Amino acid sequence: MAGRVVVRPPSSRLAEGLITHIERVPVDVDLALAQWKSHVEAWRAEGWQIIEVESADDCPDAAFVEDTVVVYGSLAVISRPGADRRRPETGGTEETLRGLGYRMERIEEPGTLDGGDALKHNNRVWVGIGGRTNRAGVDQLRTHLGPLGAEVVGVPVAKVLHLKSAVTALPDGTVVGYAPVVDDPSVWPSFLPVPEETGSHVVVLDSETVLMAASAPRSRELFEARGLRTVIVDISEYEKLEGCVTCLSVRLRGSPTQPVAAGRTGRDQ
Repeated sequence: MAGRVVVRPPSSRLAEGLITHIERVPVDVDLALAQWKSHVEAWRAEGWQIIEVESADDCPDAAFVEDTVVVYGSLAVISRPGADRRRPETGGTEETLRGLGYRMERIEEPGTLDGGDALKHNNRVWVGIGGRTNRAGVDQLRTHLGPLGAEVVGVPVAKVLHLKSAVTALPDGTVVGYAPVVDDPSVWPSFLPVPEETGSHVVVLDSETVLMAASAPRSRELFEARGLRTVIVDISEYEKLEGCVTCLSVRLRGSPTQPVAAGRTGRDQ
């Protein structure tokens, strides 16, 4: 078993989801549900155990479960989303992870933090500071994760919704991003520009495999030329809401009772 992954079904009100940097276009909710199911099946086919948070039909953005928590080792830090109307989403995630045995902390007022702003690789956590996450939220996350050996680094985000809307990391730690929406590529010691904005969004499945969207075929070719295997999912209806493959899941690796090893967490993104 590769690990466990947390997902949440989309609301019937998904088309009312928040947008900030793009124009609103119609969302086909039935197609979105079919795409979500296919996305979950892709995880299952790769050997991941599916952990499903109970649906929240009154929360249009609930399928973007990543924003509700940052998991690091045995600790789950429940977020305080920057958009007020998204804050009710965190309760279901907290209940699910508490039931799995995770230790819990929370981002408290005046801090705000969306999980989509946290990019993890080994012992470093880059956190986007912009529209949804503020410095107080980053400081609180640093307080929670510091004792576990994590270095939390705040980075600017102004051109996209979340940090992981602009960049993610390949299994070897190379950060990939679409240059026009990355505020400061020099933040990362190894940065690889990709030819499509949605090519910026990968989820590491194992040391040789990434999950990515069907809307980035040239980026797929780039990754495969580097020796990676790609698992492709169509999430076109979520992309209409500034969503990406990272938004739709939270990966859980190892046991929540397992301590974080000094010098390396094995956690990425």
